[in-house]
Amino acid sequence: MNDRPATGDSATPEPYRVLARKYRPASFRDLIGQEAMVRTLTNAMASGRIAQAYLLTGVRGVGKTTTARIIARALNCVGLDGNGGPTIEPCGVCDHCRAIAEDRHVDVLEMDAASRTGVGDIRELIEGVRYRPSMARFKIYIIDEVHMLSTAAFNALLKTLEEPPPHVKFVFATTEVRKIPVTVLSRCQRFDLRRVDIAVLIEHFAKVATAEGVSASNGAIALIARAADGSVRDGLSLLDQAIALAADGSVDETAVRNMLGLADRVQVFDLFEHVMAGEAKAALDLVRELYRSGADPAVILQDLLDLTHWLTRIAVVPDAAEAPGLPEAERTRGSGLARRLALPALARAWQMLLKGLTETQTAPNPLQAAEMALIRLMHAAPLPTPGELVAQLTSAPGTAAISTPSGGGRSPSPAPERPRSAPAPSVRPNPEPSPEPATRPSAVLAEELPQPESFEELVSLFADKREVILHAHLVGAVHLVQFEPGRIEFRAEPQAPANLANRLAVLLREWTGQRWVVAVSDQPGAPTLAEQATTVEHAARAEALNHPLVGAVLRAFPGAIIEALRRPEPTPANEPVMAPGGEGETPGAENVAGAENRE
Repeated sequence: MNDRPATGDSATPEPYRVLARKYRPASFRDLIGQEAMVRTLTNAMASGRIAQAYLLTGVRGVGKTTTARIIARALNCVGLDGNGGPTIEPCGVCDHCRAIAEDRHVDVLEMDAASRTGVGDIRELIEGVRYRPSMARFKIYIIDEVHMLSTAAFNALLKTLEEPPPHVKFVFATTEVRKIPVTVLSRCQRFDLRRVDIAVLIEHFAKVATAEGVSASNGAIALIARAADGSVRDGLSLLDQAIALAADGSVDETAVRNMLGLADRVQVFDLFEHVMAGEAKAALDLVRELYRSGADPAVILQDLLDLTHWLTRIAVVPDAAEAPGLPEAERTRGSGLARRLALPALARAWQMLLKGLTETQTAPNPLQAAEMALIRLMHAAPLPTPGELVAQLTSAPGTAAISTPSGGGRSPSPAPERPRSAPAPSVRPNPEPSPEPATRPSAVLAEELPQPESFEELVSLFADKREVILHAHLVGAVHLVQFEPGRIEFRAEPQAPANLANRLAVLLREWTGQRWVVAVSDQPGAPTLAEQATTVEHAARAEALNHPLVGAVLRAFPGAIIEALRRPEPTPANEPVMAPGGEGETPGAENVAGAENRE
């Protein structure tokens, strides 16, 4: 509403007010996210138990100063008829309500402690306390950022704060409650204003956008609410900026993301998966792409930190993935990642990203610092945890040292070359221990390392290495999606351990001497080896049941079953084949084994 008089034929246009001031709450009913404080003040005013001093604390932008002004209006409102008393719902139209809202009431004194910190300022305030209010019911002193007062100023205020005249009320606001002396805290009724929930902020910002005649997408409002970090004022300032950015009056998610310098949430998931899988090229290319699209390197690492924390919460408390308002893509991808990654791996990623974020914020080239942090994390992601190292040491009693992964640590010194006249040692099934293992050429050592060429050979390698538990999981809980030497992609059953991929990568690198990329996929994949073996066995039993001789045996012995199937052993070349009806085994009978009468 324009209160200025008209000049000439047209009224003077009202100056623009930012959204944070335009939509400032005027009553407790308009205050969002602070239900506990509103309920306490409502009951106090209804019963006449009005405190002598209030202390409002909380982060910036949650409504401390606004609440102090609403309290001043509620205490001095006289209603429409001029005879009302203190009320939780000030009328907003009486002289006192309008004067306080316009910051011109003579009995409501607002002081900024950040600029008036000395004892002289407090002494001037105390001198005015003894005088009764000029027109209002109470004389109210609002001191903002009260923690900025000096120690002498606090001490000067103590006596008046403890026994003020009945017509004086104090309202303090601060963001640093720990800096206020305990003697002052004990004389105030304290209210901790909470951060406003994201869901409440989204609803509030959507209403403001509608009132402004702006079309804002749900994704854009959600990004602004998340960036507000629980502060209503910060969120309204961002919404104001987004509306100014949208020339056509439509605020979309892409524009807000570019304005805030954020990375796409789906791309953050992709980047995290590339990093944890050790896919360096894909990860660095994606970082460069995000950087070119306007994302800040420090914000990229912050998003990865937020994702790591969220995945850890899902791993510890799976119900967190079912929170209302969570996008379906984040719920499904987050749950899958939390199942595949072990808690030690997530904790290690958190520590390394946290250190990388500090380096990025202080580095002369933030992009380079962010890439170096991700490269360190990619190198450390497949490394075994301390518990796995201890298990490897205890499972191999004769092992003197653990092999270092390729690319990490100090490379071994080159072995001295053998004389040209020395013949190359032949590889035997059970080689004798070499008297000088340090002088053996690296090429011979590379030839002795197994190199699985198929998934079945890889599973057999785990059996040969006596990794019984991992072998059992590979046989019964792994659906192969893709296999090639140096890379495995599979889908794991829920009963498989969460760190199965990391353990496979570590052991294969140690046994084969080369880096293996082990990835977990959401594709259905092939049946497990156990399921394939069961299918083959069922087909063999069906083939045996269709054999005429087996059918004759089963008819001759009612109740008999096929207990086991064995393939016939090949007949030696020098052993004569028995003719039908002669002595020896009946032809075809070797296909049936274990037929027993169950009668």
